[in-house]
Amino acid sequence: MTQTLVSAWTSAKRRLETAGVEGPVIDARLLVEAAAEATRADIIADPHRALTPDQALTLEAYLARREAREPVSHILGRKGFWKIMLAVTPGVLTPRPDTESLLDAVLPAFAEDRSFSVLDLGVGSGAILLAILAERPGAKGLGVDISEDALAVARENAANLGLAGRTGLLRGDWTAGLESESFDLVVSNPPYVASGQIADLAPEVRDHEPRLAIDGGPDGLAAYRELAPQILRVLRPAGRFAVEFGEGQRQAVTDLFTRAGACDLTVVNDLSGHERVLAGAKKALENWAPSG
Repeated sequence: MTQTLVSAWTSAKRRLETAGVEGPVIDARLLVEAAAEATRADIIADPHRALTPDQALTLEAYLARREAREPVSHILGRKGFWKIMLAVTPGVLTPRPDTESLLDAVLPAFAEDRSFSVLDLGVGSGAILLAILAERPGAKGLGVDISEDALAVARENAANLGLAGRTGLLRGDWTAGLESESFDLVVSNPPYVASGQIADLAPEVRDHEPRLAIDGGPDGLAAYRELAPQILRVLRPAGRFAVEFGEGQRQAVTDLFTRAGACDLTVVNDLSGHERVLAGAKKALENWAPSG
C-alpha cells in the first residue's frame, strides 16, 4: 500500500509510541520530512502526496534506528538550536532546548551593536558560541574543547553559518594555554552527570552521547571545581559568565563561583521551570579579591 505524507506520519507516531520514545509526534514528523524531502507546510497543504518507494525505504530505515533509541539528531546529522541549524555527529553532545536558557541569561547584557569577546569552554558542536555570534554581529569568539572530533564539527558549523571569520577554535583543557588572554564573556555547558547516575539515563544519552561530555565525576561537580577559578581568571573586570548545571546542583555551583570571586549571581530556569543556568560577573578591578 502506497504511503502518503499523512499516513506515514500517523504510522510513524504509533511505532515510536510503542517503542517508548519520548516526544514521538515531533520525532515522527522530522523523520517523515527528511525521508520524503518535505516540509511541515507540505504535510499540511498536501497531506496525500505519495512517498516514492525509495523514500518509503529511507523512512523505514530511519524509524528502525529511532526505535532502537538512536537520537534523531544522529539519524539526520543535524539539530536546530536557538535560531541556527547545526551539524551533529556522535562525537558531540546533541544541543538541547534547556541549554538555550544560557542565551537568555547572557544576551541581554550585551547590546546588539557592541563589540565584545566570548570564550566557550567545552564548545562541542559550537551551539552556544555560534548562537551568540549569530545574534551579536560585533562579537568574536574562541571555542575550546579537548576533543578533536568536537572541534571538527564546530569548525564545520561555523563555516556553514558564515561565522568562521569571527570564530577561533582551540584544542585544550579548559583555559590551559590562555594565561595571557581575557574575555568579556565566558560560557560553558560542562559535564555534570554524576558517574554513578549515567547508567540510569535515557538510552539516547547513555548509549549515544560521548561520555566525555556528560560524566561529571563522582558527584557531578568535578568540572565546576576546575572551571570556577579558571573562568574568573580569564574574565576581564566586570566581565560576565554563565554556566549550565544539573538538577540539585545550584547551591554547590553557586558556592564554588562565590569562593572564586564572582558577584551579581543569578539563576535562570529552563523551559520546564527547572533551575538550569548560573550567571554572574567578575568584580570591577578596584573591588576584586577572591573570597577565602
